Amino acid sequence: MMGIQIGGGEWLLGPAVTARFGGGLMWIATIAIVLQVFYNLECGRYALYCGEPVFTGFMRMRPGPMFWVGLMLMLNMSALVPGLSTHGAALIASLILDRPPTTADSGLVSWLAYACLFGVAFPILLGGKVYDVLQAVMTAKVAIVLGFCLLIGVTCVSRENWWNVFSGFVKFGNVPVSDGAQGEKVTNAVLHYWEQGEWPIVSVASIVMLGAFAGYAGGGGLANSTYSNFVRDKGWGMGGQVGAIPSAVGGRSVTLSHVGKVFELNPENLRRWRGWWQYVWTDQVLIWAPGCFMGMALPALISMQFTQYSTVTSEDQLRVAQAVVTADGIRHAMFTPLVAKLLWIVALFTGMMVMLPSQMSVVDDFSRRWTDAIWTANSRVRSSMQSHQVKYIYYAILGSYVLWSFVCAYFFSKRPKLMTDFIANFNNLALGITAFQLLWINNVLLPREVRPKWYHSLGLVACGIFYLGLALLVFRYVIYPVIVTWVFQI
Repeated sequence: MMGIQIGGGEWLLGPAVTARFGGGLMWIATIAIVLQVFYNLECGRYALYCGEPVFTGFMRMRPGPMFWVGLMLMLNMSALVPGLSTHGAALIASLILDRPPTTADSGLVSWLAYACLFGVAFPILLGGKVYDVLQAVMTAKVAIVLGFCLLIGVTCVSRENWWNVFSGFVKFGNVPVSDGAQGEKVTNAVLHYWEQGEWPIVSVASIVMLGAFAGYAGGGGLANSTYSNFVRDKGWGMGGQVGAIPSAVGGRSVTLSHVGKVFELNPENLRRWRGWWQYVWTDQVLIWAPGCFMGMALPALISMQFTQYSTVTSEDQLRVAQAVVTADGIRHAMFTPLVAKLLWIVALFTGMMVMLPSQMSVVDDFSRRWTDAIWTANSRVRSSMQSHQVKYIYYAILGSYVLWSFVCAYFFSKRPKLMTDFIANFNNLALGITAFQLLWINNVLLPREVRPKWYHSLGLVACGIFYLGLALLVFRYVIYPVIVTWVFQI
């Protein structure tokens, strides 16, 4: 989970925000990560009890599976935009060209994006359980990415920037406003209201950026709900009685039950339940959350230190990943030519280790989510397909997704950052709605003895309000004016 979450937010929006505003807006990541811990814990709770992913739980509720499948398809739209592979292609193009790509290189970036989509899907075909392959890739990713960032951060980043970023995690209420000179500065909204009696005005562009920043911090969207699938595939709790999705090659002995299994409520089983719950709690509170904070802070540190040296123009920065800008800044900083060349290559490689495995996780996440939905909810599939045949559904969805991604990558190839903003802000809507759904199923389908405590429920409610509020802000100030203008033009 930690490897999956070190992706767009941590390597794209986090560094972009800190390069522009310093560490003053990192408090948004604090709220996002803490609230997502509550969300992830409840996903784990459901899977521990019955071995099913929460998607299956959603479809057990009224008005029925078809309604929830339609809603989930709508909320899953952001997963249909392959933004990370396009950013990864820009990093590979930088290695080939030995410079950041420009508008003239968009054709090369597009073809590399197609190759990346094929490349990230290939490892998922092997290994027995799909989860085992994903875990191996993400473990390598965490070690390489955080290792590189920590090394550069400790040896090359000033103490001032360290303080700027880490203190920003608790500077609640800071927002970007106009500085009166066609630029922007950070001010605290609460202090501004206290001193002047009115709230500061935040630009429309900044609202989109803040929404995207929150949407990518930690997990975001329906990606968090996949934690329940991982608990099942890992064999935790009742997941050990259900099975997992097998790989296309080497997965003959791996099976997956169509429905979950529950345990008898007796003192011994409840004691075991509490033991499994400690696994989920430790995984989220002591590993995932700290990893997300470090994954957000360390790339931001490097961006703040080195972006100032980059030769990438402001216009081209709209088209390339912040990782390319940061790597270019490292190359032009005050290092010897040999060291600068080496760090340029390593920084780009580290960026690829962020983007491409994260795109792999998106491909798996989308395919896994809809495989589980079809495998459980479709009566014909339940009656006609055996427990080892789930992989046929999984890989049919995966192949269709990759083909669709080729089309989508073509339309967004010239503005990859537009992909990022769309994905992140749509993630807010999905996470906000499913937080309330998760609260619903865990308080209705689970027995009283294992239901969430009041503070877990309160955390889910806060998660839903926070993300739906961000989605409504973007709709009100960005999407709604566009709709009104379009209607009046007609």
